[in-house]
Amino acid sequence: MSARERQEGCHGLRAAISIAALALALFAASCANGDFDRYGLSEASAARDDVASTLPPEQRKEHERLIAAYGGVYHSPELEALISHTVDRLVAASEKPELKYRVTLLNSSAINAFALPGGTLYVTRGLVALANDTSELSSVLAHEMAHVIARHAAIREDQVRQAMIVSRVISDVVSDPDLGALALAKSKISLASFSRGQELEADAVGVGISARAGYDAFGASRFLTSMSRYATMRASPAGQPGGGRDQIDFISSHPSTPERISIAVANASQYATPGSGDRERKEFLDAVEGLVYGDDPKEGYVRGRNFLHPNLGFSFTAPEGFTLENTPQAVLGATASGREALRLDAVRVPTTTPLQNYLASGWIDGVDQASVEQLTINGFPAASAIARGDQWSFRLYAIRFGSDVYRLVFAARDITAQFDQAFRVSAMTFRRVAVEEAKNVRPLRISVVRFGLTDTIEKLAKRMAVPDRQLERFLVLNGLERDAKLKFGDRVKIVVE
Repeated sequence: MSARERQEGCHGLRAAISIAALALALFAASCANGDFDRYGLSEASAARDDVASTLPPEQRKEHERLIAAYGGVYHSPELEALISHTVDRLVAASEKPELKYRVTLLNSSAINAFALPGGTLYVTRGLVALANDTSELSSVLAHEMAHVIARHAAIREDQVRQAMIVSRVISDVVSDPDLGALALAKSKISLASFSRGQELEADAVGVGISARAGYDAFGASRFLTSMSRYATMRASPAGQPGGGRDQIDFISSHPSTPERISIAVANASQYATPGSGDRERKEFLDAVEGLVYGDDPKEGYVRGRNFLHPNLGFSFTAPEGFTLENTPQAVLGATASGREALRLDAVRVPTTTPLQNYLASGWIDGVDQASVEQLTINGFPAASAIARGDQWSFRLYAIRFGSDVYRLVFAARDITAQFDQAFRVSAMTFRRVAVEEAKNVRPLRISVVRFGLTDTIEKLAKRMAVPDRQLERFLVLNGLERDAKLKFGDRVKIVVE
């Protein structure tokens, strides 16, 4: 949850939220992706943005919104030099070598890359961390370049603009805003379906560009495999093979990953055989040494069930069994069964408005007026209430902290006395973070280490500074199978404090 999103994004929330809409918001994995082209699934400095000044005014606003949504610009001289070198090789081998590209490295743990019209490309540090050599990174960059060459981004931008015009006409002429919104939603669904063909076209063109640039053409299939394994790991609770948290993706802009992997292998086979082409693994691993991994503490970070935001100065702990995820808009959480969830966000509520009045005012449907109560949480004014719907029940908390009110919402299919007590205990952990405690917060980073004579994969995995599934995370991070054989001197990535 970024300070900027707290100040701007949350204040734009509707005054009243339906039970169904809130349930969707609670379970959504992330709402930062928007409608941009997505390849897959904060040292930040928004001040030093070398790309913004080169963009025309109409693209600068979109660029700045992207920067804000993805935690700012991430600066790493070594990594930026590697990306620049890779792009130069790809451009020279592309169908339109006269095009100029601007690449922004985003300070986000999300695994994402996208392109805007005119050649502005974006890659998150989370995506870079998942790659294992330059050929894999080149496959992503070439894929996004292919969208620019084929004018996919420009076509999609025009179609979205037309859909918005249709929505506005319906709203104005028919005087029915809901009908206009429905028309826009249907248009976006059809656009998403159309983009599946664009994605496959960009995959094919991208593999060709990488191969002609001299990179290993099979880098795309390796990276897509890693991305698939990462998505499976995120969706599965610890110790279970699959079927964990619900992944709500109504408007996916991508074909299924297994389909893309098989097609990527077929595309690569037209240009080379496995093992040929440059991978530049050494150069890549040198560049990612020290890369921030996971949440940047500047935007708040998750450690197990704990969330701490040094800049905003607060912390809280989720109930037992919850997995947390920090997004720009909110902190989201869910249990492995998907039957309980939570959301923490912030809004501005006038200091003259009692919090119990705010909860009872219709912010969420179905509030049990008799359940509204005033309380204090670690010295902060607060209020609580219960809301009930057809399928979900909610325990709501509003906590006044400084100039903001933090809304902590717990959801369950049925709020039993046991669940309600667990939710109340969790809410009571909301507290102010001391200045010294905030100063000591450090991000996790990628460290590249060599496989020693007495090392095993299990030993290296135990060095991973992650809260759970160390071995699984180590294997996914390094693109390794469980039966992989590492040799003395092989270099691998681990996550360290």
